Amino acid sequence: MHSEATRSSHHDPARLLADAQRLCQTRGLAFTPLRREVFELVCGHTNPVGAYELLDELRAVRDSAAPVTVYRALDFLVSAGLVHRVAALNAYTACQGHQPGHGGFLLVCGSCSNVIELEDAQLERSIAHSAAEARFETAPEPVEVRGICRACRSDDSGNAVA
Repeated sequence: MHSEATRSSHHDPARLLADAQRLCQTRGLAFTPLRREVFELVCGHTNPVGAYELLDELRAVRDSAAPVTVYRALDFLVSAGLVHRVAALNAYTACQGHQPGHGGFLLVCGSCSNVIELEDAQLERSIAHSAAEARFETAPEPVEVRGICRACRSDDSGNAVA
């Protein structure tokens, strides 16, 4: 089984923005200035960010921004596949792959809140097959796996464990 991992802290905000604009244009989605601003704010964070932190940042450029403003923009970004909601953290992170129906897997560190996004088509097919056999319809949200990242797993000398 082959998995492709993308560490959220190594994303390229400029590439993500260009991809988002192209995707919205291709799909006929309205990537409004407000949605773009919220997306740029999410992309500016190396770890998942909460809606109220985004609201505080948005108010620096839009005095009248309200919680509903941010939540509506985030709802759009999640439904467009541009942002993942990380339920374990009640926060949001930029999506690294924008294919339709993209679910993927998020490895969520319980210590530092780092998120690693995985793509594994074989595992996704296996889950979809098992769900279909159980007559269960899965949601398009990514599967979250909680644990401890390599950087946080240290031995007594302070060196990261291999």
